[in-house]
Amino acid sequence: MILNTGSRTDIPAFFHKWFLNRVDEGFVFSKNPYNNDIYSYPINPKVVDCMCFCSKNPKPLVKHLDELTDYKQYWFLTINPYGRDVEVNVPNYRNVIKTFKKISQNVGTNAIAWRYDPIFITEKYDLEFHIDKFEEIASDLAGYTHDCTISFIDLYKKVIRNFPEADEVTVEEQLIIGENFSRIARENDILIRTCLEGTLLDQFGCDSSGCMTQQVIEKAIGNNLKLPKGKYQNRECNCIFGRDIGAYNTCMHGCKYCYANNQEIIYYFSLTTDNNIIPLGNLSFAISFKR
Repeated sequence: MILNTGSRTDIPAFFHKWFLNRVDEGFVFSKNPYNNDIYSYPINPKVVDCMCFCSKNPKPLVKHLDELTDYKQYWFLTINPYGRDVEVNVPNYRNVIKTFKKISQNVGTNAIAWRYDPIFITEKYDLEFHIDKFEEIASDLAGYTHDCTISFIDLYKKVIRNFPEADEVTVEEQLIIGENFSRIARENDILIRTCLEGTLLDQFGCDSSGCMTQQVIEKAIGNNLKLPKGKYQNRECNCIFGRDIGAYNTCMHGCKYCYANNQEIIYYFSLTTDNNIIPLGNLSFAISFKR
């Protein structure tokens, strides 16, 4: 079984204590967001083939990696160079890079990947910005990972409402990004992957099969997986579905492009002396912050 902790919320960042309690108890309940059915999943090394962690701020859980040594892991970390005008409560990307390197040294370069996602165009975040920052981050992560997944913003109604200044990335812009990102990635021994973006960028050497395919997970854990035919696979890519234990509308990063929260939620938070964010609670449409 693949235990997925990141498609609906950021468990390493905000709910790591809860997660570690579930590991100690040996099971977790998860609600299907579409029909409210409740599922119970066992958590023990004999059943869980891989724990997949998707996060923008893994540092809170990284402090407890010694408690997860019995489990094979795959870390999928988003590192974007955006400011708090877009990613309200996400730590500075340079701090996340430091944590990325610590995880890589612990689990190995095959078990961690970088996500530069989503890519959008604004007056502030233009093509030149993306190319320059991608090169900066890629060169810093060289030797710590061999995979980077990129994707372009999807302008869902909720995204348009919360992030009206973002423009869709045109085909011409995608080609410019694909060509430049692929060149930079090759220089740093990194493969560019795309997921649910079609095959447009394959001409530059990108892999459009998906971000969490069977091959990716097998490489991370060093074992072969036996998947039931016709199950656990997305029809639009080769990614395999895991047992997601998160819940929508609970992530406190406050990213304007988020698809997992139904409305823009402004969170009260506190900043520690080392600029780590401690969420104190949330209030929809609040207009002030406690620092």
